[in-house]
Amino acid sequence: MSLNEMEGSDAQSEKKTTPKGLRERIGAVRARVSANACALRKNLARRDERAWRAVDPQPVGHRPQDLAAILLLTVGIAVIALDTPSYPWIHSLPRSYADFFRAITDIGKSHWILWTSGLFVVLTMGMDWRKLAFRVRLSMTLIWTYCAFIFFTVASSGVIALILKWSLGRPRPKLFEQVGPLGFDFLAFNISYTSFPSGHSTTVAALATSLCLIFPSWLWLIAVCGFWLVFSRIMVGAHYPSDVIAGTLLGVAITLWTARYMAVRRLGFAIVPGKGMRPIASGRTLRLAISTLGRAVWASLKGSRASETTSPAQDTENKTNDG
Repeated sequence: MSLNEMEGSDAQSEKKTTPKGLRERIGAVRARVSANACALRKNLARRDERAWRAVDPQPVGHRPQDLAAILLLTVGIAVIALDTPSYPWIHSLPRSYADFFRAITDIGKSHWILWTSGLFVVLTMGMDWRKLAFRVRLSMTLIWTYCAFIFFTVASSGVIALILKWSLGRPRPKLFEQVGPLGFDFLAFNISYTSFPSGHSTTVAALATSLCLIFPSWLWLIAVCGFWLVFSRIMVGAHYPSDVIAGTLLGVAITLWTARYMAVRRLGFAIVPGKGMRPIASGRTLRLAISTLGRAVWASLKGSRASETTSPAQDTENKTNDG
């Protein structure tokens, strides 16, 4: 077999084995996303009927009027008793305190939470779940539900916090000596007048509450870590105590309402009589789901790497046989 004939046959085989064009690939992904979104809408519609039949009054402390009362009480007390004394107290502390809290305060930024959870949700929506093994599909469904829950609570509470803080126009503590803690300038659209509520505290509270609901056995550790993160906003001089309290309550409220919406539909959570909302998966089940998904991804990567490493040898062998 001549060299030209070998090259021609290789070119023809490459054409046959060449992946689909970029447009066709995008079209296939869009079709899978559309199919998965349609299946999700149908699932929600079926569960909406169950939610209408469910009769379970919200517990005291979770109702909107209860949360509003807690907000008015705690924020009002903080404005009167804590906001003004906090400014000189913080500046009387050693600088090393502020340096420490400045090093951890940016954990409360929402971008890393939204990127990780959002990318997982979006990328998996483009997969063909029907080709997955049954156990992998169950694991993927469970993890996808909780990632979507975290993404929605952090994103929605963050948007509400942004609207409130840019509308209310409360000055930040750095303007304490000029305008004081109550020098509101409504619709000022000035970054120095965006103190109330604290966006970092809203994000931390939404994430911490979500994790507490998903991992109830870790509640106290998660709550304590969340406390120090929101407290850091006061220690670095970015917010008054009332800003932090308001942001925390906002994040907690949005997360609880979202979890209840899901619980009455048995999406990730369920309402257990006498115990309130509980995750449908235990900690052990969730660990197994993460392990199963991790092994599936690793096996897929090993398979692709193995095919990549063996393909040159196979090509050489094929050419030898052709010759």
